Amino acid sequence: MEDDTKIIQNKELNIWEALFPVIILVGLLAYNVYVFGDDALSGSNQFILLIGGAVAAIVGFRNKVSYKKMISEVGDNIKSTTEAILILLFVGALAGTWLVSGVIPTMIYYGLKILHPNIFLPATIVICAIISIATGSSWTTSATVGIALIGIGKAIGLPLGMVAGAVLSGAYFGDKMSPLSDTTNLAPAMAGAELFTHIRYMALTTVPTITITIVIFIFIGLAQQTSGVTDTSAILGAIEESFRISGWLFLVPAAVIFLIIRKTKPLIALLVGTLLGGLFALIFQPDVVRDITGASSLTFKSAYQGIMQSMTVDTAITTSNADLNDLFSAGGMAGMMGTIWLILCAMVFGGVMEAIGALARISASLLKMAKSIFGLFASTVASCLALNVTASDQYLAIVVPGKMFAKAYEDRGLAPENLSRTLEDSGTVTSVLVPWNTCGAYQSGVLGVSVLDYFVYAIFNYLSPFMTLTFAAFRIKIKQLTEKA
Repeated sequence: MEDDTKIIQNKELNIWEALFPVIILVGLLAYNVYVFGDDALSGSNQFILLIGGAVAAIVGFRNKVSYKKMISEVGDNIKSTTEAILILLFVGALAGTWLVSGVIPTMIYYGLKILHPNIFLPATIVICAIISIATGSSWTTSATVGIALIGIGKAIGLPLGMVAGAVLSGAYFGDKMSPLSDTTNLAPAMAGAELFTHIRYMALTTVPTITITIVIFIFIGLAQQTSGVTDTSAILGAIEESFRISGWLFLVPAAVIFLIIRKTKPLIALLVGTLLGGLFALIFQPDVVRDITGASSLTFKSAYQGIMQSMTVDTAITTSNADLNDLFSAGGMAGMMGTIWLILCAMVFGGVMEAIGALARISASLLKMAKSIFGLFASTVASCLALNVTASDQYLAIVVPGKMFAKAYEDRGLAPENLSRTLEDSGTVTSVLVPWNTCGAYQSGVLGVSVLDYFVYAIFNYLSPFMTLTFAAFRIKIKQLTEKA
C-alpha cells in the first residue's frame, strides 16, 4: 500500500492522461442524453459514469496504480456521502407526510390567493417560489401551477414569454433553496458540504438575485396593459375539496425552520419534520390517510399503514382538477433512489480519478490557470455552463465539475460550500436556458413557450452566475476553511 501511495504522489501524470476519462465521460453522456432524453437519469447516465470509472482505471493501470488502491478510494468516497444519502431518504419521507398532512396544499392555496392583475408578474414569481420550495421541484411547479399561470397571463393579455420567464424564475429559486430538491442535496454531496450550511450560504447570492428579479418584473408589469381578471377559483375549489386548509399547518414547516436556525443537525430536523407531518395528517386529513390505504374507516392499523406508505413509496392524491393531480403526488423514500444511484456512481468515477492522481493533476492545472480566487470561481462557472450545453443535463453539470473542482477549492483553503453554491448558481439554474438540455426541452414543452421566447425574461436564471462571480470578484462572503489573520 505504501508503494502505491508513493507512485500516486510522485508520478507526473500527463494532463491529457488525466483529462482523457473526463473527455470520454462527457462525450458518452452527451450522446446518452441525446438518445434517452429525460429518461437518461433512470439508469443509463449512471452506467455511463461507471464506464467513465473503467476508463480512468485503465489509465491508472498504465501508471501502476493497483486495483486495491482504486477500490479503497471508491469506498472512502462513498463513505463520505453517507449523511447526504440518509438526508435524501428523509427528504423523500418528509415530502410524503407534508403532502398527506395538507402542508404542501396549504402553501399552494395561500400562494394562489395573493394573485392580482396589477401585480401578476411579481406575484407569479412569489407563487412559483413558494410552491417550488414546498415541493422541491421546478418541473412539478411549472407543469401544474405554471401552466395555470400561463393560461391566466394569456387571458389578461400578457406576452407568454414574459409569463414563462416569471414562472421559471420563481420555480428555480425554490428548486435551489428547498431542502426537498434533489439538486440542492446533490451539490453539497459532490462538494463535501453540509446541506443546511449549503442552503444558508447559497442564500447570500440567491436572495439578492431573486430580489432584483422581482423588482425588474414590477417595472415590466407596470409597463404592460392588462385586461380581464385572474380567475383561480377552480383550482382553489379543487384544493378545498380534497384537503382541509388551515393556517395551523404552517406550524410544521415553522418547526423545521426553527430547528435549522438553531443549527440542529439536518437528519434530526428532517426526522422531526417528517414525524410532525405524519401527526398533523392524522389530525387534519384523516380522510386522506384512509383513502391512501383503501380502507373503509380509519383504524390504528389503517392510519399506521397510510402514514408509513406516504413516507416510503409513491403517494398520489386525486382531485377534481386534473391539472393538480401531478402536483399532489410524492415518491417517498423510494422516489429518491434515482438521485442516490447517481451519487453512488459518481463516487465510483470520482474515487478512481482520485486514486490514479487525475483529480490532483487537473486541480493543479486549474490552479495554475486560475491565478486568483475569482479565476477559480470563473472556471467553475464556465465548466458548469459548458456541461449544460454539451452533456445537456442539469445533474451532470453539478456532478462532473463538483468532483473535478473539490480538490482545487480545498487547495486554495476555501470551504466546500463555496463550490456547492457555485455549482447551483451556475449549473442548476442555467440548464433551462439551453433548448437541447433536458430542462430546457422539458420546460419549453410543458409551458408551450419556446426557450428563445422566454430566455430574456428568465432573469433569475441568467443573473445567478453573474451574482456568484460578483461575490467572488469583490471577495464578499468567501468562506475559508480556517480563520486566517
